[in-house]
Amino acid sequence: MSVSIRKTILIRVYLAFGLILLFAAAVVIQLFRVQFVQGDKWKAMASKISTRYQTIEAARGNIFANDMSLLATSVPEYELHMDMFAGGIADDKTFNEKVDSLALMLSQLYPDKSEKEFSRLLRDARKDGSRYELIRRRVTHKELKLIRNFPIFNMGKYKGGLIVDEQNRRVKPFQSLAERTIGYKNENANKAVGLEGAYADYINGENGKRLVQRMPGNVWMPVRNGEDEVEPKDGADIISTIDVNFQDVAQDVLRAQLDSTGADHGCVVLMEVSTGEIRAIANFTKTKSGKYEEKLNYAISDAGDPGSTFKLATYMSLFDQHKIDTNSTINAEGGKYKIPKGPTINDVEDYNFVITAKKAFEESSNVAAARFAYNAYNNNQKEFTDKLYSYHLNEPLGLQIPGEGHPVVKNPKSRSWNKYYSLPEMAYGYEMKITPLQMLAFYNSVANNGKMIAPILVKEIRRYGNTIEQFQARVINEKVCSDATLGKVRSLLEGVITEGNGKTLFKNSLYTVAGKTGTAQIANGIRGYGNGTGNSEKKTYQASFCGYFPAKNPKYSMIVVINHPTKGSYLAAKVAGPVFKKIADRVYAADKSLNPGAPVHYVGNTNLPQIKKGNTKALKHVYSKLGVKPLYAVNNASVNGVDTSNGVAFEDASYKSGVVPQVKGMGLSDALYVLGNAGYKVVARGSGMVANQSVTAGSITPKGSKIIIELQ
Repeated sequence: MSVSIRKTILIRVYLAFGLILLFAAAVVIQLFRVQFVQGDKWKAMASKISTRYQTIEAARGNIFANDMSLLATSVPEYELHMDMFAGGIADDKTFNEKVDSLALMLSQLYPDKSEKEFSRLLRDARKDGSRYELIRRRVTHKELKLIRNFPIFNMGKYKGGLIVDEQNRRVKPFQSLAERTIGYKNENANKAVGLEGAYADYINGENGKRLVQRMPGNVWMPVRNGEDEVEPKDGADIISTIDVNFQDVAQDVLRAQLDSTGADHGCVVLMEVSTGEIRAIANFTKTKSGKYEEKLNYAISDAGDPGSTFKLATYMSLFDQHKIDTNSTINAEGGKYKIPKGPTINDVEDYNFVITAKKAFEESSNVAAARFAYNAYNNNQKEFTDKLYSYHLNEPLGLQIPGEGHPVVKNPKSRSWNKYYSLPEMAYGYEMKITPLQMLAFYNSVANNGKMIAPILVKEIRRYGNTIEQFQARVINEKVCSDATLGKVRSLLEGVITEGNGKTLFKNSLYTVAGKTGTAQIANGIRGYGNGTGNSEKKTYQASFCGYFPAKNPKYSMIVVINHPTKGSYLAAKVAGPVFKKIADRVYAADKSLNPGAPVHYVGNTNLPQIKKGNTKALKHVYSKLGVKPLYAVNNASVNGVDTSNGVAFEDASYKSGVVPQVKGMGLSDALYVLGNAGYKVVARGSGMVANQSVTAGSITPKGSKIIIELQ
């Protein structure tokens, strides 16, 4: 080999070796740079990849009924995991000694898995090196207390390996009671409806956070570091106006009537007149299976033609603007009236005579209402709609929960206004949209001496038992009409029940009612109202009844709406009216302020009725009728009354043969009875109660002697 070739090879070797040294030096330098210069940066990045903060959901606030009955609450629910290599079971000996005992206890608490299955689960998790093995979901607080005492788990929070993930589950103790109004949280849409949604900012509280670490299998396990954990703040409690007993009655009665009439849907609202607090609100929809469930809140959202219940607003306008009076008359046209250049208006009854306004309202004549309005306002149709607007019937109530239907009351400037027939059609409740609750608020204003208020469903918000906000009904209109008009429309509403089409419904009722029926034909979508000539154009109806009770001093107002009854009659008096009466009967019976019952006599803190000594049986009978309880039962003929705190004690009055008995204080018949049985002859003077006797009581006097008694 030549010197030049050998030199070339050595140069190449040295060059390669030098490059290797340079590369090694670069690696060492980079390791130093990563470790010491950029160490904090990469540590922070690694921490972010393997750990994160997890949200701890706050316990949502409760929703209470008016009497503080629990309508909705959050119940703690737990998901249990286990660190298979916790400090107390790090060695196999301890784990193997206790794992079967743990499996036995778990199988006894949860019989859906056998002891062997639990044992296999735990042992397999140990082999797999699991640090966050799922043991059980949906564990109650009661079950958790038991589990903490099981073998291994009883070693403590860190040694036993038990990891508890707390969750909150929303429950309703009364289940379907006012379900749609209370509302619920839609987890998929991350939003809530009803009171749950309207007051979410209060109910939800403030979520906390905790540090969790990624484990094999992409499972996140809480890091036991209290410094990095923020406790959640529980939500506030909502006090609603719902009365659970009235709500239960309303739902039962409405569901039964919907079922018997085969209706499509229906609703009921019961409201306290003076406060506007809703005591019951029920909504049911017929499902495909034929059952009725709460799907939509028709009472607040379903705006449509109210029908004849709207006649109250029509007659109130006519009275208040002095267009007619209760004794004004109109020709009912035989129950059929052809509007000039418009449709024909029909009545259920054929009125072939002149009828007064009062009678027309009581019998719910459509023709009379339309003709009264047409004659009064045809030359100035805006005057009628302006009056309706003064009642705020064209404005939403501004409820405490979302979803209120927007009312539509047309006026001559509306695009759909027809100058020939819109006015008479509106007079009896068509060509407009009003929700049941909006109509009830108007009727409630009549019951409330003219003051119109917005109904409320929530009266108070509390946090940790302390009131943070209170609500009262907002006044919409201090006086909807004059006192004179108010008296007239109240007499009309009472007349519907005493003389009109509600007469048979409330016959022999223990209380008085004022209200109005309403039977409205419903449009079938694009097919319109139909003419009954085919199944596709079959007429459908809505039956309603709106009113208040007791009529003279109203405490409650109520509306019942039943949509599209398919069995039996469709008339409101036979479909909606019975629901109103059954609910009102139960409310009247339950409300002690309306039905106080018989007075109770309490002995000891009241004055006893004046009595005369005498026959025990008669005296006890009188006391029992007066509600005074006898303390002792005796059989002697004469007693002395003794006042005690527990009742009236009957004290025996005993007599000895040949000894004059005491008859002072007795009535004449009892004195004659006692002295006669003792063998004495009696001469009575005066009347009333024995004041004196000629022979002193206790004297030894032969039988047959005469004794004079003086009565006063």
